[in-house]
Amino acid sequence: MLSRRKISFISNMKVLLLLGLVAFALADITRFEGEKVFRLKPVLDEHVTLIKELAKSIKADFWRPESAELVTIDIDVDIRVPAMYLDMVHTILQQHDMEHEILIEDLQAAIDGQSENKPSPRAHSYTKYNTWDKIQTWIASISSSNPSLISKQVIGNTYEGRPMNVLKIGKASSSTKPAIFMDCGIHAREWISPAFCQWFVKEALSTYGSDSQMTSLLDQMDVFVLPVFNIDGYDYTHNSNRMWRKTRSRKSGSGCIGADPNRNWNAGWCTAGASSNPCSDIYCGSKPESEIEVKNVADFIRRNKSIIKAYITIHSYSQLLLFPYSYTFDLAADHSELLKVAEEASKALRSLYGTKYTSGPGAATIYPAAGGSDDWAYDLGVKYSYTFELRDTGRFGFLLPESQIKPTCEETMLAVKYIAAHVQKNLY
Repeated sequence: MLSRRKISFISNMKVLLLLGLVAFALADITRFEGEKVFRLKPVLDEHVTLIKELAKSIKADFWRPESAELVTIDIDVDIRVPAMYLDMVHTILQQHDMEHEILIEDLQAAIDGQSENKPSPRAHSYTKYNTWDKIQTWIASISSSNPSLISKQVIGNTYEGRPMNVLKIGKASSSTKPAIFMDCGIHAREWISPAFCQWFVKEALSTYGSDSQMTSLLDQMDVFVLPVFNIDGYDYTHNSNRMWRKTRSRKSGSGCIGADPNRNWNAGWCTAGASSNPCSDIYCGSKPESEIEVKNVADFIRRNKSIIKAYITIHSYSQLLLFPYSYTFDLAADHSELLKVAEEASKALRSLYGTKYTSGPGAATIYPAAGGSDDWAYDLGVKYSYTFELRDTGRFGFLLPESQIKPTCEETMLAVKYIAAHVQKNLY
């Protein structure tokens, strides 16, 4: 029989082992010391080929466009280069006379500099990049703050089992109202996106009754808001790898994790600008809606198809306001109206801080990308379908400082309200 001392020793060893495992887990955070973000300017076919070969030989992370396959002449290419390959990349660029600049000198320093190191306020902060835990607490409290104006419903769970809550904002009514659906955070590393959804909810609730446009909108329509679409990925960017983009699903037969939730919709699925390679950042998934998060949202929109009149999805970065199509260069049936609304919404946005947005159909304005949510919604019959790419144009990229959350959200509100007002006046 074991003596008390031995049992105590074994217990202590177990505690130490557990603490060691916790410490190891906490230490498992990807660091980016010395890594740089380059902007390359290919003007020759030779440059395009070179960038594609570079992508294969070094583990370059494409920020814009989203993969090597999408690189063409005269498109600026923003890529993150690991520190160990910097000398090689510099030499190659000079040898081939390719124009380039460095957008971010030290990626880890930029990540560290993204947060304003002020003490966290006790109340929910709308000018910080909140963790998923904080957002979840906020969803619970804000959804019970004003029952006549806001409620929540779980539309399903993520791959890792987190609940996906949709907030329904609008004056309670006995009859069914037409609605707008808006989601944020499809891509995990685009932190400014969930920040906007939180800001929108706050603004809608706090200006109802004083702002005539918001009051009219919420009296006549409902707005469904999904504050974070890709919750597993978003949580992972806060706790493990800031640069993660995809979902966190696992597929048998592949060691690579996740799919691109904005290449996973049944809209020209896995054709242009998407990849069937599970290790690619633009992996389209094993089939349309293979990602449970995509299926949950698609099911919700299908169930409410008769009332949803607009679909708005918030991404970053590039300062763009896009609409269908991205999977084809064909123009949408409603092209001229969608363009006019996008241009006017961009004008409203620019009126506040002078921020310039480019608007147009996805494929022609930036590059073809199949399997996107806006194209899928439009083909389902949601006429007003828009994708925002928020600030900036590359100086900070995905690492937009917290000091820019407020101005970004304020100006974006003007564009979203413009679109919403147009939808409200042009119900179909």
